[in-house]
Amino acid sequence: MHIRIVSPSSAIDPDYIDGAKQVLESWGHRVTIAAHAKGRYGGGAGTPEERLGDLNEAFADSDVDAILCSRGGYGLAQIIDQVKVTPKLLIGFSDITCLHCLLGLHGIPSLHAIMAKHISRLPEQSRPVQALRAVLGGEDISYHLPVSPFSRKGESVGVLRGGNLSVFYGLQRTPYQIIDKDSILFIEDIDEQQYHIDRMLQNLRMSGVMHNISGFIVGQFSQCQDDERMACTLQETIQKASDKEDYPVLADFPAGHVDLNLPIFMNTECRIEVNEKEAVFTQKNPIKQLIK
Repeated sequence: MHIRIVSPSSAIDPDYIDGAKQVLESWGHRVTIAAHAKGRYGGGAGTPEERLGDLNEAFADSDVDAILCSRGGYGLAQIIDQVKVTPKLLIGFSDITCLHCLLGLHGIPSLHAIMAKHISRLPEQSRPVQALRAVLGGEDISYHLPVSPFSRKGESVGVLRGGNLSVFYGLQRTPYQIIDKDSILFIEDIDEQQYHIDRMLQNLRMSGVMHNISGFIVGQFSQCQDDERMACTLQETIQKASDKEDYPVLADFPAGHVDLNLPIFMNTECRIEVNEKEAVFTQKNPIKQLIK
């Protein structure tokens, strides 16, 4: 597989890009680096025009099979409406939620997974690194997880949507937020106040997003503290957003801004089951259909 490393959002330590390239090449992939991937313009990895140019060039290059976003941060909202996508495997999370949503608009699967820093710095045998290697090798996804007290029993099959809550919320009322009855919504976030998380979730509730889904997966909310002024915990705030619905909820899912950030395919059908003993997430791997 030919993987192009692109930095469409914030600037990154170039050593992480070089380290990720080395790891991916050790797995047998060919890796190239976009012209401005190691650049810096303010907090971004180059000007908006440079970042857009790298993205569009990677999507347009018929020799490129997959695009690994080096990191998230911020910046894609500035250019997302100018990105011209083609069917390729996009890899990343956080601000990369913008691209997951754009690809979803075109019916193209994408991979929510670790990026350059974690690929280059986590131990080779760590679970997220090995899981990414397995997925890139074509293996299907099957996670059997402990049941969180904030989960809700049930089974559901649907197309996985969402990503970072703040980014997803920022796409409300744009063409890039796709939610329907066939959707299972996944959310995660980092360094947000509890009241802000509540505000975003109340928006999703009142706009019908929380009602018009068939399942709910709650990932990790890193560096998000309980606020006594809210008179409940953060987990309870998240739980209340769907407490009037009857679909299953898979809480404390191992994905987000944490080391244990397991890969999941966005814009791809998945199955969730929550029972008394365990929570199960499964997906067929779409890479073979995406990469000819």
